[in-house]
Amino acid sequence: MSTFASDLSPTPALDDGRLDRVVQLRWLVSDWATVTWRNLLRMSRLPDAVFFSSVQPVMFVLLFRYVFGGAISHLPHLSYVNYLVAGVYVQTVMFGAISTAVGLSEDLQAGLIERFRALPMARSAVLAGRTLADAVRNIGVLVLITGVGYAVGFRAQTSPWMFILGLLLVLVFAYALSWAFAIIGLSTPNSETAQLASFPILFPFTFASTAFVPVTTMPGWLQAFVKHQPVSLVINATRELMLGTATGRRLGLWSPSDVWQALAWAIGLLVVFAPIAVWRFRRAA
Repeated sequence: MSTFASDLSPTPALDDGRLDRVVQLRWLVSDWATVTWRNLLRMSRLPDAVFFSSVQPVMFVLLFRYVFGGAISHLPHLSYVNYLVAGVYVQTVMFGAISTAVGLSEDLQAGLIERFRALPMARSAVLAGRTLADAVRNIGVLVLITGVGYAVGFRAQTSPWMFILGLLLVLVFAYALSWAFAIIGLSTPNSETAQLASFPILFPFTFASTAFVPVTTMPGWLQAFVKHQPVSLVINATRELMLGTATGRRLGLWSPSDVWQALAWAIGLLVVFAPIAVWRFRRAA
């Protein structure tokens, strides 16, 4: 899998230890890129799966915009469609993380991971390649939601750079979630169980959040959880970056610290779950 080794020749500028580290790094990057490309090719050869995974976020935007949106009280100084889109961004990448669990479970059951282990490649490449491929897929999904959102009335209130930062925050959070769901895929006996095991985790965090309705409309006992759970913080921070801090302060929905809290949650989840996923991979494979 590592294709760069033969291209390297010793250089006087590097001692043997540093040269070894450079070679290992190039092998690692090559292995990650190769497995990532393999997963992307696999996705492209399943057009039905790509199509239906793209239909879901479009349906959520249209459903909440035109069916449920009229039943939800209007927000002062903010249209509901502007409130909605950030929630759909995060909700979609969370549900998309299931594909990480399902894909790894399928590879494990098919014996493909055992074959990877027999090759001279980095052990981390299987997990990194899967999560990076899912991150690339998420980029396409976010672009699709943005196009549909603009078609039904969504308008960013900040600069294009702030809007892109909001999308990047969603992608970082999604990447951290992919590692968490990799653990589920490596811990369940088959892909069907991996999918079923993911929903009890996703539903409370997705729908008991600020994704679709303001927290003030919820019972008091639920508001404390909703305000401080990571999904709400990421959604609120995305709204702040896309709609502006002033609008958020008028509504009392978010504050500038939400961006840093959301980023801290994403990095924290990655730091915690990535080593556990690697440990589980070594035991499962």
